[in-house]
Amino acid sequence: MYGKWKKENTKEARMEYKKSRQNAKTVISSAKEKKQKKCANDLNDSECQNEIFRMAKQTVKKRQDITGLNCIKGASGKVIVDDKGIKDSWKEYMEKLMP
Repeated sequence: MYGKWKKENTKEARMEYKKSRQNAKTVISSAKEKKQKKCANDLNDSECQNEIFRMAKQTVKKRQDITGLNCIKGASGKVIVDDKGIKDSWKEYMEKLMP
């Protein structure tokens, strides 16, 4: 539908695309709701418990901020991953900038 709308570039094609997109969203949300109700009913089932924990972990991971860098490249071009090495590399870099 999207390709047809972009190809034709008409109001009718756009409305058809919007209808099909809304229909897809409705189908997806109803499938998600059905799956959630099934897991809520079978909460004692270990498979559904694993599914719930997986969804919770994904939600937490999505909302987590990225803090700090885990690795940098040193002056030699090698990747440095330990904290002391990173600090030493930054120290060398700053000393080069400000002799």
